[in-house]
Amino acid sequence: MSSGIVYLVGAGPGDPDLLTLRAHRLLQRCDALVHDALVPLELLELLPEGCAVHPVGKRRGHHSVPQPSTNELLVELAGRHRCIVRLKGGDPFLFGRGGEEAAYLASHGIAVEVVPGVTAGIAAPAYAGIPVTHRRAGSSVTFVTGHEEIDKDRAGVDWRGLARSSDGLVIYMGLHNLRRIAEELLAGGLAAETPAAVIQQGSVSGQRLLIAPLAELADAADAQQISAPAIVVVGQVVAERVEACAPLPAPVTMPQPLG
Repeated sequence: MSSGIVYLVGAGPGDPDLLTLRAHRLLQRCDALVHDALVPLELLELLPEGCAVHPVGKRRGHHSVPQPSTNELLVELAGRHRCIVRLKGGDPFLFGRGGEEAAYLASHGIAVEVVPGVTAGIAAPAYAGIPVTHRRAGSSVTFVTGHEEIDKDRAGVDWRGLARSSDGLVIYMGLHNLRRIAEELLAGGLAAETPAAVIQQGSVSGQRLLIAPLAELADAADAQQISAPAIVVVGQVVAERVEACAPLPAPVTMPQPLG
């Protein structure tokens, strides 16, 4: 059995100041780091000298390391190092495959600890001044992936059902399928004028905000050339935006996609 411990660590949405103290301490003493693409390079400056760094980022349209290879890499590193940090954007257990990696490591007798992180679904709207819940506009919010291709063996998202069951939607990885998502939500009963927003690169330099009625959102995103990574917010909470409370995005450097 390996003596190493793998820490599944959330890096937050991009602004290095949103890194947790626990994550900061682990980065300062880890022997090996395995990190995703959406992790600012400024965080790598915290690593001790001699730390082995392994980028395994995934981005649409670029070469990426397959998940089984990442799982095997973590097992291998746990056999050679005592402290391994698996650094993921946002929170490791929210659309980050952290649960899969934890289960794989546990099945190989490797100790795992999860360090939660600030998720982009809350932080990106906050940096745009949008509350994801509001007493006047929404008492429920649903976090959902818009990347339908992520798992062909899983049933697709019931967007029409979500249109009827949640006051607000926060959609991760939904930009590529935005037009179809909007059409399904409209078919599910949401009004064409429902407020909606897309936040590109939330919390970091390059942040852009687009607000439009749901029926016009996809056309507006195309016209303004909004690109990933982006968070989509749908619901009356968008109309409660308070620009004055939005913090300034942080100037950071993101790693280049592999390949």
